[in-house]
Amino acid sequence: MSQRVDITDAAREVIDRLRADHGELMFHQSGGCCDGSSPMCFPLGEFRLGGSDVLLGRIHDCPFYMARDQFELWQNTHLTVDVVPGRGASFSAEIPLGLRFVIRSRLFSDEELSTLPAVENAQGSD
Repeated sequence: MSQRVDITDAAREVIDRLRADHGELMFHQSGGCCDGSSPMCFPLGEFRLGGSDVLLGRIHDCPFYMARDQFELWQNTHLTVDVVPGRGASFSAEIPLGLRFVIRSRLFSDEELSTLPAVENAQGSD
């Protein structure tokens, strides 16, 4: 089965560093506010999810959410969370490290699209 979101080894290492300082983490794909369309990382529960957010999947045991209207535009796109040097303009947890999470994307193949799991409503998710 295909997954909607993945992670690089470099991003996985940053998550491990952040977890040591903040505990469990969550991600929300920004829709343009603050730092463009960068994924935002928060201590679990510190970002308030709304009824229009959906759970795309988990990366390195962290839930990854996106607004449903943004998902409608990105539903055919595979997302890979990566990390690069530099300071973003967001409130994301990695910013004090002099790093920022970014999204690498590509379109799903027809075969991948046929095996994708449905997204879940974020209400009631962790």
